[in-house]
Amino acid sequence: MYKSEQLALSLKHLIESATWQPHQKLPSLRQQVEQSGFSLMTVLNAYQELEAQGLIYSREKSGYFVADHCADLPKNSVVRNDKIAINSVVFQYLKSVQAEGVLPLGSAFPDSQLLYSAKLMQTLGQRAKQRRSYEQMPSLPPGHYELRKLIAQRYCMQGIPTDPSDIVITSGGLDALNLSLQAVTQAGDYILLQETVFYGAWQTAERLGLTVITIPEHPVHGLDLIALQQALNDYPIKVCLLMLNSHNPIGFTVSDAIKIQLAEILHRHEVYLIEDDVYEELYYGQKKPLALKSLDEKNLVLHCSSFSKTLGAGFRVGWVYAGKFSEHIQHLQLMSTLSVNPLIQSALVEYLSHRHYEKHLKSVRKALKRLKKQYYDYLNERLVQHCQVMNYPSGYFLWIELPAHLDSNLLYQKLLNHKISVAPGSLFNATQQNKNAIRINCSFEFTPGITQALDILIAHIQE
Repeated sequence: MYKSEQLALSLKHLIESATWQPHQKLPSLRQQVEQSGFSLMTVLNAYQELEAQGLIYSREKSGYFVADHCADLPKNSVVRNDKIAINSVVFQYLKSVQAEGVLPLGSAFPDSQLLYSAKLMQTLGQRAKQRRSYEQMPSLPPGHYELRKLIAQRYCMQGIPTDPSDIVITSGGLDALNLSLQAVTQAGDYILLQETVFYGAWQTAERLGLTVITIPEHPVHGLDLIALQQALNDYPIKVCLLMLNSHNPIGFTVSDAIKIQLAEILHRHEVYLIEDDVYEELYYGQKKPLALKSLDEKNLVLHCSSFSKTLGAGFRVGWVYAGKFSEHIQHLQLMSTLSVNPLIQSALVEYLSHRHYEKHLKSVRKALKRLKKQYYDYLNERLVQHCQVMNYPSGYFLWIELPAHLDSNLLYQKLLNHKISVAPGSLFNATQQNKNAIRINCSFEFTPGITQALDILIAHIQE
C-alpha cells in the first residue's frame, strides 16, 4: 500500500468515526506534513483521494473541509418514473437533425470526415472482392469468431480475463444495450438511470415497460453514490444502466475511486449493471479510464461498446461482454437483428489485426482534443456572463447550461430555422427536465461556417 493510501485511510477513519465533524477544516497541507512526517506530495495525494471519494471538499484559498453527506443529498432527489413517453420526441428530433442542409451540431456521432480511415476503406474494398472470405462465415450469433477473439484480447490487455465466448457481436451500441436489458429484466422490473442520460436508455426502458428510478448527477464526481445507495434501499432495483466514461450528454468521467465504491455497493446489493461504454476510446490522457467490468467479481456487469463512435456510423458494429448471459442474448438476437453484416465484420478483423486501429485512435483523440478546446474557448469567452459551459477532458460534447428562463426546446426550434441543429436538454430526460441546457457536438473542423453558426447560437442566447 502506498504512503498516500495509508494516510487517506487514517483520515477517513477520523471522518467516519465523527472525530472530525462536517464542515470542520482539515489541517493544512504543511500542518499535515509536520504531524504525519509524510512528504507534501504524499499528503496532497491523500487529500485528493478523499476529495474524489466525496469525503472532503476544497475551497479556493481556504483549504480542505469535511463534507456533510446528509447535506449533499437534496430531498426527493431519487425519483420514480412509472410512465415514460419519450420515443416519439426522439423520433421527431432525429428526423429534423438529418434533414438536408442542416449543420448537425446536435448529432450524436463524430464528424464522418474526422473518422474516415483510408486504410479501413481499402480493406473493406479488398474483402468485398474476396467474396468467399465472408460469404462462408456463419451468419448466426454470436458473430465472427476472429473478431470476438480480437475484442477479447483488448479486454485482457485491460486486465479483464476474457474468452471469445463471452463476447456477442451486435448491430451497434444501442443494440447491445437493448439485448442486455432484455436478458436481465421483465416488464415491471425496476431499473436505475442517471437523471440526465443518453435518450436510448429511456427509449429502451419505455419499450420494455420498466419502472425507472433516477438519481441526480453529482456536481463534482458525476455519479451521486449517496443517492444511488438511497435508491437501492428504497426500491427493488433489478439493474442499473450507467455511463461512467465520457458521459453523454454532460461529458464527465467518473473517477476510479468512485467506481471502486460503486462496484462494492452493487456487489453488496447483488444488482446487475449494464455499462454503456461506447466512448471508452475517446479519452485525452495517456491512461484509458477504468471500466467497471474490471471490478466485477460476481459477473453482474454486462459491458457494452461499439466501433461506430470511432470508425463512423457506417461501421455500426457493437458488442456486449455478456458472460453467463451469452446464450440468452444470442437467442434474443435470432428474434430481432439476427446477425451483423459479415463483410464489415471480416474487414474489421483484418483492420484490427494489423494495429491500424490503434494509429487511427491516436489521431482521432488528438483531433478531438484540439477541436473541443477551440469550441470551448470560443463559446465560453462569449457566454461566460450568461451560461455555464461544461468542459471535460474527453469525447466531443459540450454541455451548456442556459439561463434559467431560456427554454432549450424553443432555442432548438429557432436554430433549425437557420439550418443549425443542437440537442435540447429535455431530450435526455423523459420527465422533460433540463429544459435550460443543450448539447453541442464539437467534432467538426472549426471553419468560418461553424463560426457563423456559433455566432447565431450566441446571439439567440444573449437576446
